Amino acid sequence: MEVLDISETQIRLKNQIRYKCFNSTAETSPTTSSSTTFYLMTQRAPYTVSGTANKLFAVGCRDIPHFTGSTNAAFFSLSNDGTASCRTNCSSGGKNVVAGECNGIGCCQAAIPKGMRSYSVSLDYESNHSTLVSYNPCGYSFVADQESFKFRGIPDLDDPNVINRTMYDAPLVLDWVIANNTCANAPRDRDSYACKENTTCVDAVDSGIGGYRCSCLPGYEGHPYLSPGCSDINECEDLDSSPCSMICTNTQGNYTCSCPSGYIGDGTRHGTGCQAQYALKVGLGVGLGSLTILITGSWVFLASRNRRLTQMKETFFQRNGGSLLKQLIAPSKQDDDVEQVKVFTIDELKVATKNFKDERIVGRGGYGTVYKGFLPNNQIVAVKRSKFVDENQIEQFINELILLARLRHPNVVRLIGCCLEVEVPLLVYEFISNGTVYDHIHNKNGASWYSWSNCLRISMESANALAYIHTIPIFHRDIKSANILLDDSFTAKVSDFGASRLIPLHETHLSTVVQGTLGYLDPEYFFSSQLTAKSDVYSFGVVLCELLTRTKPLLTERQSEESNQNLATYFVKSMQQDNLFKILDSQLVMEATKEQLISISKLVERCLSVEGNERPTMKEVAMELGDLWKQTTYLSPNKSRH
Repeated sequence: MEVLDISETQIRLKNQIRYKCFNSTAETSPTTSSSTTFYLMTQRAPYTVSGTANKLFAVGCRDIPHFTGSTNAAFFSLSNDGTASCRTNCSSGGKNVVAGECNGIGCCQAAIPKGMRSYSVSLDYESNHSTLVSYNPCGYSFVADQESFKFRGIPDLDDPNVINRTMYDAPLVLDWVIANNTCANAPRDRDSYACKENTTCVDAVDSGIGGYRCSCLPGYEGHPYLSPGCSDINECEDLDSSPCSMICTNTQGNYTCSCPSGYIGDGTRHGTGCQAQYALKVGLGVGLGSLTILITGSWVFLASRNRRLTQMKETFFQRNGGSLLKQLIAPSKQDDDVEQVKVFTIDELKVATKNFKDERIVGRGGYGTVYKGFLPNNQIVAVKRSKFVDENQIEQFINELILLARLRHPNVVRLIGCCLEVEVPLLVYEFISNGTVYDHIHNKNGASWYSWSNCLRISMESANALAYIHTIPIFHRDIKSANILLDDSFTAKVSDFGASRLIPLHETHLSTVVQGTLGYLDPEYFFSSQLTAKSDVYSFGVVLCELLTRTKPLLTERQSEESNQNLATYFVKSMQQDNLFKILDSQLVMEATKEQLISISKLVERCLSVEGNERPTMKEVAMELGDLWKQTTYLSPNKSRH
């Protein structure tokens, strides 16, 4: 392994690139396993693959890279401790590829888990590159420093030298530590203690393998690991760069500044310095005059800054569609629904969220951060700060905003209003207090409400909400248990319409860049980019699997032959092998009848059909769940269970 650079915390290595190349008829450059894996030969090696500095990248037009990592150092013991994946796509000729952007068009990226000590990168493709050889004959995947790799756009798609360039320009970053000890215990053995003189020891709590690191104390420089250690910095040696204005005295690890006789002051260049005493009277008069000028200048500056802030707010408001929103909610066009949309100022939301303090954060997602806020009327709200907005689709954004504000359903989180006078618009929703279904069912301490009856009720309420928005029609596009909230009475509320799309009348699908969450994503949508109502049905089927099994959608915790499967595949396979009751939660098996469990499992199986036209509609799903709910409601307590 060729080492390119070593710092006190990291090592950068010449990288390994996974690639596949094609001509017009066949694959011509298959890769070998030696170019796709990284591993350490000993468990004592003090390195981990940096999950902070590195990301998984792919360059190409039809490529799907897969990262599989292990906390074990030896490759032959590689297990599925952490995974990552993404997908690239391009229009004909790569016309939609943009240099510098790695968002799935010609280039994709994904975060990798922390603490991995070995990994494997594989490269699949939706279809081979034989029809793309004129501009993209090869696909590439690799793990690299995210700050170093810069996607160049079209040149990277057909540059034969992209491999050699990437090997050095985008290195693999390893975190390293002094392993197998802590700062509390290591100094007891002075012979093996790595930190030399004038250093400090810091426990490497983020390394994944423990250990510690050494660094020089403030005021010292040198190599903290090599004798004699760090030496004192003489701050007074260079008069031009000295921190003192007149007299500088060096001390171990520090310095002092002073003034000669006849001068007063702290002696520092950035403080009061040294002033001749006879100049004080003159200085006092000048100081009072300067103070008057300063106060006047400050008033002018603040007034000017306030004008600029007001102009900036107005610019953002207009750019984000404020004029269009005003027209849509003008008194002549208002109805009982639309007049509920409130346009907040940024100052109102800053007061409500304590200036967006971290302590007010109640959720983070792929589309932004959610803060808890308190309005002057004591109403509690959730303020969503998105990461981005497409300026080319502002009119669509405003129309969808109005439409979402009109949604009135007991199981849909209500949109209250918005703020448009910031760079990225803020959305204000009703606050739902009891967390997400995901948090409850995957809580190790269990969920107090979890029962067959409540699972059916929450499923039915969520299905009714989705069936309702499909009639508008809106496709949610990110249905998952983390986006189904529970209020104080454990009533389900479907939330997070950040990825949703309004479908034009008389249309059944929408072609769009694939978005969603791994484990819930409709495979038909993933490969075709055709978003339909049945895409939400598939995702909802995965949510039903979670409720019935209390298992996460990606089976990263299973160290068995099923570890390479997701929950949807595992559930369907278990039904086909007549192992259904082995994977269902034991509490549900005790409470429900055999017929009820088989009935809902068959419904789940239909929702998870690979072909979208074989899945039921959300209305049909809601009706079947409603029928099961009625059976449970009227079931006698004395009726026998299987």
